[in-house]
Amino acid sequence: MAAPPPNDGYGQYPPQQYGQEAPYSDQAPQGYEAQASPPPQAAGQPGFDHGKKKKRGYATEAFGFGTGANSAATPGPPGQLGGGAAPQPGLAQAPAYGGYPGQDFQGGYASPAPAPAAYGAPGAPQPAVGGYQAPDPYYQPGIPQQPQGVAGITAGMGGLNVAGGQTPVQQAPQQQARLALNQLYPTDLMNQPFNVSELDLPPPPCILPPNASVTQSPDANCPPKYVRSTLNAVPTTHSLLKKSKLPFALVIQPYAALHDDQDQVPVVQDQVIARCRRCRTYINPYVIFLDQGHRWRCNMCNLTNDVPQAFDWDAAAQKSVNRWDRYELNHSVVEFVAPQEYMVRPPQPLVYLFLFDVSYASVSTGLLATSARTILDSLNRIPNADRRTRLGFVAVDSSLHYFSVPKDTEDAETSMLVVSDLDEPFLPIPQDLLVPLTESRTSIENFLTKLPDMFQNNQNNGSCMGSALKAGHKLISPLGGKIVVLTASLPNLGVGKLDMREDKKLLGTSKESGLLQTQNSFYKSFAVECSKNQVSIDMFLFSSQYQDVASLSNLPRYTGGQTWFYPGWNAGRAEDAIKFASEFSDFLSSEIGLEAVLRVRATTGLRMSTFYGNFFNRSSDLCAFPAFPRDQCYVVEVAIDETLQKNFVCLQAGVLYTTCNGERRIRVMTLAIPTTTNIADIYASADQCAITTYFSHKAVERALSSGLDAARDALQSKLTELLQTFKKELAGGSMGGGGLQFPANLRGLPVLFLGLIKNLGLRKSAQIPSDLRSAALCLLSTLPLPLLMQYIYPRLYSLHDMPDNAGVFDQETGQIVLPPPLNLSSERLVSYGLYLIDDGQTQFLWIGRDAVPQLLMDVFGVSDRTQLRVGKGSIPELDNDFNERVRAVVSKSKDHLAKGVGSVTVPHLYVVREDGEPSLKLWAQTLLVEDRADQGMSFGQWMGVMREKVIQ
Repeated sequence: MAAPPPNDGYGQYPPQQYGQEAPYSDQAPQGYEAQASPPPQAAGQPGFDHGKKKKRGYATEAFGFGTGANSAATPGPPGQLGGGAAPQPGLAQAPAYGGYPGQDFQGGYASPAPAPAAYGAPGAPQPAVGGYQAPDPYYQPGIPQQPQGVAGITAGMGGLNVAGGQTPVQQAPQQQARLALNQLYPTDLMNQPFNVSELDLPPPPCILPPNASVTQSPDANCPPKYVRSTLNAVPTTHSLLKKSKLPFALVIQPYAALHDDQDQVPVVQDQVIARCRRCRTYINPYVIFLDQGHRWRCNMCNLTNDVPQAFDWDAAAQKSVNRWDRYELNHSVVEFVAPQEYMVRPPQPLVYLFLFDVSYASVSTGLLATSARTILDSLNRIPNADRRTRLGFVAVDSSLHYFSVPKDTEDAETSMLVVSDLDEPFLPIPQDLLVPLTESRTSIENFLTKLPDMFQNNQNNGSCMGSALKAGHKLISPLGGKIVVLTASLPNLGVGKLDMREDKKLLGTSKESGLLQTQNSFYKSFAVECSKNQVSIDMFLFSSQYQDVASLSNLPRYTGGQTWFYPGWNAGRAEDAIKFASEFSDFLSSEIGLEAVLRVRATTGLRMSTFYGNFFNRSSDLCAFPAFPRDQCYVVEVAIDETLQKNFVCLQAGVLYTTCNGERRIRVMTLAIPTTTNIADIYASADQCAITTYFSHKAVERALSSGLDAARDALQSKLTELLQTFKKELAGGSMGGGGLQFPANLRGLPVLFLGLIKNLGLRKSAQIPSDLRSAALCLLSTLPLPLLMQYIYPRLYSLHDMPDNAGVFDQETGQIVLPPPLNLSSERLVSYGLYLIDDGQTQFLWIGRDAVPQLLMDVFGVSDRTQLRVGKGSIPELDNDFNERVRAVVSKSKDHLAKGVGSVTVPHLYVVREDGEPSLKLWAQTLLVEDRADQGMSFGQWMGVMREKVIQ
């Protein structure tokens, strides 16, 4: 049995790195210096949500930007903050964070040379809505917003070098002024508070020199929905990175949807894959062609390579093609169909082995019946395009029950074989147990229909799930595939036996973290064994009592799976049955990659040092996934080992995998980021959401290794350190007038860190069962960035007074419009209001104690508040406009695809009365991150503490 990995799976530190090659004599000439392009213009930017019409909040709750006393006091940005190019005459100053070009998320960070349209032209004005117009929270008083001069457009055009339809020319780099990067805008955290809509803004753009890429494609740099860097200007040395105290890491989410047709990426079909022969980088928009295009220089290690002979030839059409039209030179995200040499063995069929808990707990809650029914209803959705998909079924109580399902042509019944010897479980013939879905479809349907009845009177409380997993692994390891566990009881027999160790006296104490660690080493060592044999495990856990999520979640953690937790689940409640059936069906339909590996390459001088996420770190820089899910993200920390000589660096993530229908493919994502020697540039280009994601993964690792107190303290001291560093290096050390200086683009960090510390997974409390905590820690270390931001800082929408266009379909965007989100403070709530609070996992519909009867009648069909059915439920469909709009907002708030992520999660909706059930009300209030609750500070107190620490 392989020894378990040394670390707890979150941050897996590679033992050592392959040697860095010395630069070759054919190194790229230093520096692609270019004329400074003007800072982006934000005047009349079309809404935050990438072109969606949005109101900016309510007039009654103006955010104090340019209103009242603050407007005169707020300084404009200094003319030249540490090394950015001084503002050119005739160019407008860029306003605060959010003044980036309103580019669509698809379009990459910023095209290498700014298209004049993106900067100069004013966008559409804000739609005037229903009289609630508030000052634009991004308008920084003191910054003149004059129209951009012709000079600006000319400067922007200077780098475009576009001649009608000609081949792009790569000019020799000219030594000119250093490229102007994002401008730093210090803001006073005490007087210019964070507004929640800032979390929807794109990250600060990566401003690259003109002609950085071989084609002027707008898609040449990686869009943030696939890869985000914590820093969009990289320090050239390790010492400067250390001095900044900011982390350098990538947040990688290779897929933006569960299905390929919802997220289309260009596919290179011709199997001509040009790679650097030394560092194995895939050819991309940032290479340089030499010798009349016969050779190319690698943008990572500078080695000169031959261009493959078939690179400019279309073998199918038997004619030459224009090289500059090739996807891999125009798109930073491409997929290659891989030839034979990328396969260790022929692509295996997709295999699902279902392990059903059939003990009394599972049968009595309706889990067995609901899961069998859902699989039956989802047989058409399970990927099976190549008609090779195989299914297997094993039932588990104190024995193992194997089912041999016949082929449809055999005209036989499904037979059951019961094995009670758990020490050496006997394994029947595999081909009888793993049956092709296509050839046994009718038999599988008959079996799933009868399965619940076979065990309906089972009183057995035993569960030998550990032994079942070992047998399942033995059964599918020749092929690899997925083991799907559906269980409602603690494994209490055989291998991997777990004890009921939950102890309420330990909750909230320093000993609590022991409950969050695995109690049986089997779950770690067995998971590593599975990973080696290409077996992935997904756990669906349904608890009526203690389940030991902490131990069981190790199985998905090392095998590229996921843990789904349904506390107190019972199929007798329609909401519970519907939620699970919907999520499980979407899970079964999701396209997954098989036998996958992830590797990240980078410019010489950079090294991937630590990897976080659900996988097994197979070697120093290779992450192994028996199955690659579509709904998780990964974090990779980057170290700077040598001084970076180039004026931009590239990082390239590659995922090699087999599609569900047996095609070997490589998904390649290339990100280019400018370098800087200037700490102001680093802070001005830092991405607060990516930084928070990195620290979320880090906090989970810390919680599991050193305990919850250590994790919370580390977050608090990191934030203090960043504020102190900014004060010392960039705010001139002054903290006058009771303020606290920080860049506008990082204004959300303090509240995001507070949200993380108050999250269910990390919060200090004696009331949180360890299963709930462990499940939350799984989410904090796997959720894609947009969903993680919402989980840490939930969405609050005011419904009773939402603008007229909210909850209505917008013809231009093709989306339902959401009301403007509010900051998470009870000060935002009025007693007669109706609010939606949504953290992506759970939704609360909050009804104020003074809500008028007409509002209740329109939404719920009852006029008396006391007649409302509170708790888990749904909004009735009534025949009135307001009811329809409220339902549309609640539904749109769950729309993952619009956020650029795939997810199967369907949040429960809880109806909460302000004067109703106290425990329900308290639960909803824990989502109001800016309030004081339990043992956590309010946001005001938190900022006060930060300020005290910084002043000291």
